[in-house]
Amino acid sequence: MAPTVSIVIRALNEAEHLPALHEGLAAQTRLPDEVILVDSGSTDDSVAISEAAGARIVHIRPGDFSFGRALNIGCDAAMGEVLVFVSAHVYPVDEQWLANLVAPFDDPDVVLSYGGQTGDHRTKFSEMELMRRWFPDRSDPDQQHPFCNNANCAVRRSAWEAQPYDEELTGLEDLHWAQRALGTGGRLAYRADAAIVHVHEEPLSKTVNRYRREAIAHKRIFGDQRMGRLEAFGLFLANTGRDYAAAVPRRKLLRNLASIPLFRGAQFYGTWQGFRQEGDVTAALKRRFYYPKGLTALERRPSQGQGSSPR
Repeated sequence: MAPTVSIVIRALNEAEHLPALHEGLAAQTRLPDEVILVDSGSTDDSVAISEAAGARIVHIRPGDFSFGRALNIGCDAAMGEVLVFVSAHVYPVDEQWLANLVAPFDDPDVVLSYGGQTGDHRTKFSEMELMRRWFPDRSDPDQQHPFCNNANCAVRRSAWEAQPYDEELTGLEDLHWAQRALGTGGRLAYRADAAIVHVHEEPLSKTVNRYRREAIAHKRIFGDQRMGRLEAFGLFLANTGRDYAAAVPRRKLLRNLASIPLFRGAQFYGTWQGFRQEGDVTAALKRRFYYPKGLTALERRPSQGQGSSPR
């Protein structure tokens, strides 16, 4: 018998993107048994759109938010034997996405499966190049390294119960979970044919913020690593040059002449900042990471329907 499947979506003000995601979920050949939206204080129509699509809503106070805590709350509320995570700003490439993503769980040793990602016309060229390298065309049924991405990922519920997500990390909670799962004998699977379109429409300041918090998490997961200013600048130059070289045969160089170094500059400036961060991450810095415009009235909003958050 096929396992039951719950989809968990983390969202904050994603009304622009949620309709495409819900339409894609409804079109799947293997429909989910339930859809849960973990909302962290949306002030747009995110909740109404998801409720109209049949999703169940759970809430997390903005001040309590971390990526791992939001996932744990969603998982705790879910009933499925397989827990599927998707970002609110993604949508499936085709109707076989969910069936392909959960297929590896037929093997009882598989505890995590993640799928391919690509972009669309809104995706920056450099970000598309990153996804080409991170999500290759060939699947791997027994991946030996911990890379994965919770924008398009599934875990076995029993494995999550034994090992909830780290709620203190500022990012890379997916990689950290996979690293621990490999260490306890779990198997990871990559399904290139379980692909989604990942839409990152963000200003450069948010790109800096994203890579900064991920670098801080990287230091915590892998030890006290460093990235000097010269190394960051060298990586900026190397990746900018690589992107320019990739753009030429596709006839996309001129239209991306400025956007490529701007994106790579934001990426490696944020990474450099994150690696030079010392000590614990303060509450003020966490607000900057997750709510760049500040919490304002959202901080005072009471939690409604929030599930318990296992640790």
